[in-house]
Amino acid sequence: MRTELSPPFAPRLLGRSRVALPLIVAFIQVMGTSFASHADPDRRALDGLAFGLLLAGPAALTLRSKYPVYVLLATFAATAVYDLSGYADGPIFLSLAVAVVTTIMRGQRRVAIAVVVLGYFTFVWGEFALGFERAPQPAEAIAVGAWLTALLTIPEVVRGRRQRYIEETRSRDEERRRRASEERLRIAQELHDVLAHNISLINVQASTALHVLEERPEGARPALSAIKEASNEALGELRSVLDVLRAGTNGAPRSPTPTLDELDTLITRSRAAGLEVRKRVEGEVRTLPAAVDRAAFRIVQESLTNVTRHAGKATANVTLRYGVHELEVAIENDGVGVPPTQGAGGNGIPGMRERTLALGGTFEAGPRAGGGFRIVARFPYGQVGEAPP
Repeated sequence: MRTELSPPFAPRLLGRSRVALPLIVAFIQVMGTSFASHADPDRRALDGLAFGLLLAGPAALTLRSKYPVYVLLATFAATAVYDLSGYADGPIFLSLAVAVVTTIMRGQRRVAIAVVVLGYFTFVWGEFALGFERAPQPAEAIAVGAWLTALLTIPEVVRGRRQRYIEETRSRDEERRRRASEERLRIAQELHDVLAHNISLINVQASTALHVLEERPEGARPALSAIKEASNEALGELRSVLDVLRAGTNGAPRSPTPTLDELDTLITRSRAAGLEVRKRVEGEVRTLPAAVDRAAFRIVQESLTNVTRHAGKATANVTLRYGVHELEVAIENDGVGVPPTQGAGGNGIPGMRERTLALGGTFEAGPRAGGGFRIVARFPYGQVGEAPP
């Protein structure tokens, strides 16, 4: 796929217009050579063939973008025939120089070098061989060689810088797209975590309300109140995410992820849904890296959601152990169900494992010896990564 970029440093050697540059070159070649012919009456006078050759090169330049090699060969042929026909010298090499630069910029450096080397011997020594000129002086031959070397070198340098600019720009664009994609996935994960947890609570409370509604209508009130609170919480979180997306025009969107500071609120909502939750904190509480704080909260939330869904009537124990070098988050339950082991992103155990490993931690999940299920995530305080979406 062809990528059109405009490096700010690249001079417009080839021009943007297919017609403007050839017209300028034709004007300079015809007018300049006409003046040179008047100043050198000993040379063959310009005739129809001469003007045709002077215009042939510029005419070929109109196709330089599409057929650079053919245009180079055509301009070389026209220039060589003119030069070896005994006409007066002038700015006859301009169209050939443009064709050489175009060919190099299009990546055909070897062809350009071959034509320039052939041109050096044709134009420097050809007229001498045909008797139109004296043998060139060493200084003249060296000067022409140096000029041709510059003609080959400068476009190659510009092309190299242009190519590097294109690659750097493409790399930056890909990096921006990657970050934006990761952020969108992270926000999708936040939606999943928030909605899955609250909808699970709503489902449990709705089942409870339906069960007691006919026999004890007054017993449905707490369940309905819990449903209202959970639905309001879900709507609030959803609005927060949507607000972040709307404000994302100034950069990549950032998701409003809760942290362990809101763990008590999470446990309160889980208890209101009928799940018995016990919390224990060991060690000296400390400020955590933001990524660890967010990931730890989400692992507890996902674990409690799984207990609500799959463990039946169970008791969940949440333990936070602040060690010297790492935070340990353990969630145990004594239920009979087993959390889902398949999933992607933020779903189930794979999502929790991805979050933990991305931050340089360790993750364990499996049945308890006495029944139930146990999840343990350990996060080093010196983490350098970010939790995956």
